[in-house]
Amino acid sequence: MTYPAGRTLSELEHNLAAIQQRIDTACRRASRDPSEVRLLPVSKTVDEARLRLAYRAGCREFGENKVQEAQRKAEALADLTDLRWSVIGHLQTNKAKLVARFASEFQALDSLRVAEALERRLEIEDRALDVLVQVNTSNETSKFGLAPEDVAAFIRQLPAFSRLRVKGLMTLAIFSDDPTRVRPCFVRLRQLRDQLREQLPDGTSMDTLSMGMSGDFELAIEEGATVVRVGQAIFGPRPLPDSYYWPDADQDNG
Repeated sequence: MTYPAGRTLSELEHNLAAIQQRIDTACRRASRDPSEVRLLPVSKTVDEARLRLAYRAGCREFGENKVQEAQRKAEALADLTDLRWSVIGHLQTNKAKLVARFASEFQALDSLRVAEALERRLEIEDRALDVLVQVNTSNETSKFGLAPEDVAAFIRQLPAFSRLRVKGLMTLAIFSDDPTRVRPCFVRLRQLRDQLREQLPDGTSMDTLSMGMSGDFELAIEEGATVVRVGQAIFGPRPLPDSYYWPDADQDNG
């Protein structure tokens, strides 16, 4: 897929408007209200100067895969006091202290060890954190996330972590140009959410479904996404594949 350039203010404004139009159109196809879908701009590998332009273009939150990159940017843009940061990539427990300091949301919770580490650090920082549980709906060994059949038992244990506000689920679909392979991943997450709603512990929400990226977010919206993670369709193509930036994890997330 070819993505438009996104280096100037006018290019970013154009790209954001085009994506919003595509969101609106996908919502109409699915008889949904476009206000139900939140666009999360994924800013990995994008420098702080371009993020300031994106802020001027209307972005008020950014999603980042790597914690240290996200923290560096959060510190550099700390003067933008209404800017929120979402960590959307796999988290090692030794990085939980960083997430607890600056992030408003963590979209890739898939282990009790990470939940425990986040809870300890959030207590120290006297903060709370919105979290989504990551589900491996494509059943790929290269991807993080819980197997769908393990999610209910996992969520039943999360009320023990009072600083984590469970808001819903996240997934990455299989990477394919074939909608008949991609769509079932989104359907699986929506159906899982519907099943979980019947047995949720107190204080837990299942209102958020984060699914869909630059290449497939319209399919995700048709199947119920409330958050779409869009990076290259806003900021333009990345110069090198994700495996160059993060050889330890074969995941994109935006």
